Amino acid sequence: MPQTIAFTKGHGTGNDFVIVADAEGELDLTDDQVAILCDRRFGIGGDGILRVVRASAISEGAEAVAAGAEWFMDYRNADGSIAEMCGNGIRVFMRYLDQAGWAVLADEPVLIGTRAGVKTLTRSERGIEVDLGAFRIEDAEVLVRAKGLAIARPGVGVDVGNPHVVVALSSREELEGLDLSAIPVLDPAPAAGANVEFVVPSDPLVVNGVGSLTMRVFERGVGETLSCGTGVAATALAVRHWAGPAAPDRWTVSVPGGELGVRVTPENHVLLSGPAALVYTGEITLA
Repeated sequence: MPQTIAFTKGHGTGNDFVIVADAEGELDLTDDQVAILCDRRFGIGGDGILRVVRASAISEGAEAVAAGAEWFMDYRNADGSIAEMCGNGIRVFMRYLDQAGWAVLADEPVLIGTRAGVKTLTRSERGIEVDLGAFRIEDAEVLVRAKGLAIARPGVGVDVGNPHVVVALSSREELEGLDLSAIPVLDPAPAAGANVEFVVPSDPLVVNGVGSLTMRVFERGVGETLSCGTGVAATALAVRHWAGPAAPDRWTVSVPGGELGVRVTPENHVLLSGPAALVYTGEITLA
């Protein structure tokens, strides 16, 4: 029987999402339903779906409940596949909670559960900041082949709760010449796949203690997106790793959808900050 559900459309620097409120965990969307909802011609359109569910109402929410987090971000990619985390998505999720009056982001931080652990969100001068937690730079090099690059390039693996491979390019022209309608090929290929970021450092790299980068991203399960929050963090961490001990802990990263901030704490946590907006609401009937 067809089912009508309410939704909200939101985005963070152009990384857009269909938000569905399901506080008690009663909605069971199939992969095909998610894909249709995210389809830009036959559905609402989005890079993924954010299901707003109480941590106590989802099987993966036990850690969040134990930490005192009321809400859990059930994030699905545009093809319906489950993702661990989304840096732009969780800021949009927080904006939704705040507007709905379900959690208020004021002087106190808000905890939100994800499949990559419990995340802490606070207000920042850029909008909303999320502590993505500890990160890991992988030791093994990955070769990346992409349409528009004459030869394979080395990439570094970065884990910020979900997997990334970051590739440095030599110029803005090379970055703009990429054709990311084709899936980049990774060798060796990670078992669970990875988001792939292509970055060009600014010249000069650092001004007034802040590093500056420009990147594009291919997200697994989605394709090229205007922005990827965890990818922005992973890119800053990769360039910081390449730059060595003198590298700064604050970064500004430009993506096609706007600009995001990254900072690294003495505890080796990486934090992402930027805007989040809700665009419109509506209802849609699912087959």
